Amino acid sequence: MGIGDKIHNEAEHLGGKAKEATGNATDNDRLKAEGQKDQVVADAKKVGENVKDALKRD
Repeated sequence: MGIGDKIHNEAEHLGGKAKEATGNATDNDRLKAEGQKDQVVADAKKVGENVKDALKRD
């Protein structure tokens, strides 16, 4: 996994956390759910990149 990918995925994850927190603070369920979705997507990308890295080592 390239450093740029790691930074992008972490930024996406943190953006999702911010959306979720804003949704909680404003009682906006749509924004909260969107933030949670963004976090899941970022985590899935991290897993995919880790799998690719593991396969490259073999």
